[in-house]
Amino acid sequence: MDRKILLNEKDIPKRWYNLAADLPTPLQPPLGPDGKPITPDMLAPVFPMNIIEQEVSTERWIDIPEPILDILYRWRPAPLRRAVYLERFLKTPAKIYYKDESTSPPGSHKPNTAVAQAYYNKEFGIKKITTETGAGQWGSALAFACQLFDLKCKVYMVRISFDQKPFRKIMMETWGAKCVASPSNETEIGRKILKEMPDTPGALGIAISEAIEETVRDTTGKTRYSLGSVLNHVMLHQSIIGLEAKKQLEMVGVKKPDIVIGCAGGGSNFAGLAFPFVQDKINGENIEIIPVEPKACPTITRGEFAYDHGDTACMTPLLAMHTLGHAFVPEPIHAGGLRYHGMAPLVCQAVVEGLMNPKSYHQLKCYESAMIWAKTEGFICAPETSHAIAATIEEAIKAREEGKEKVIIFNYSGHGLMDLTGYDAYINGKLHDYELPEEALKKSTSVLDGLPKPSTEKSGKW
Repeated sequence: MDRKILLNEKDIPKRWYNLAADLPTPLQPPLGPDGKPITPDMLAPVFPMNIIEQEVSTERWIDIPEPILDILYRWRPAPLRRAVYLERFLKTPAKIYYKDESTSPPGSHKPNTAVAQAYYNKEFGIKKITTETGAGQWGSALAFACQLFDLKCKVYMVRISFDQKPFRKIMMETWGAKCVASPSNETEIGRKILKEMPDTPGALGIAISEAIEETVRDTTGKTRYSLGSVLNHVMLHQSIIGLEAKKQLEMVGVKKPDIVIGCAGGGSNFAGLAFPFVQDKINGENIEIIPVEPKACPTITRGEFAYDHGDTACMTPLLAMHTLGHAFVPEPIHAGGLRYHGMAPLVCQAVVEGLMNPKSYHQLKCYESAMIWAKTEGFICAPETSHAIAATIEEAIKAREEGKEKVIIFNYSGHGLMDLTGYDAYINGKLHDYELPEEALKKSTSVLDGLPKPSTEKSGKW
């Protein structure tokens, strides 16, 4: 039995896959303040034009430049592992595989796009990149990438995670980045929110606003903003995960998985694994695809499919996505990377089409699953990843009850060695479940009143 399925370096994918080329119902365009589709030029103060070209592309395959591949070789191709010991513990006939993205230098899937974005910014003549981060996985990945390309990096880290995960900040500083807690006193929007809510735990939407504000106020034009999830080009760069996984499954005789699972905050790690399999599903394969999110921040499972801003200060274009409202501030759960009010438009359009079946879980169930994982497979996972593990365990038990030999694959999006305070809180009974009340949901989505409504048209095939 193969427990580690390894690709040769020569077999690393040389092209990214773009789901926008194959969606049965086309992705709906971002809109400006006037409700009209934005043009690439309108994004130019925030992103370099070479990234904007990828953002709006509908080409199915896009070549990966050799300088990016040269860096990816440091940890890619990443292993595909079989969770033999979890299978035995669950007494399931299911075969459980996981794509191990924890082997990158920062310990997560995030460098797959951080390296690409740093490269394209450098090629465009940019000197500094600003960004936000929740749990710190993205901030540390971009700091790592900027160091390789001699770019300055400024990270606005959501305050609750800044306090909960101090070692992430140290990782960023080790790679030469500056990291500040958000909301901060360094931006107009940060000062405004601190005045109104001095004790706020912060939110990704706020941190995004701060990072964009710093970008657009640079009169030299040498600063750009970088986003670690949500946008099309990020999903594109992450597709290398699923493309590798398909080759690795073929190596052990698996034509296709029955179930594909990933945790979903903004959508990047889930999409990275899932989108190449979504292409197969569009072309007729029977595959269940499950994005998993927290019940405390149930963007896809309970949010409204609407046009909404990606940030609190409404500086971003309007995106057609599932959303809890741009002013939403989630409870301070430990899965900081899943505390985002919106979701990747490509993921959302696929959900509307019926290609995916989203689920949500409480954090105690997820930590319980993470503990089972640690006691069977031995690895300590990130709190975000524990959501995918919870769904995997549930599906494996279902396979046992049904007596079916299913193949399940999930994305192990990162290790939890910088998140041990969350484990400590769980072990000592200090964590509690939180489910967003319906009244709070209605209040948070009230900001969508008066905004344009996207089409919910679908092909009806799924």
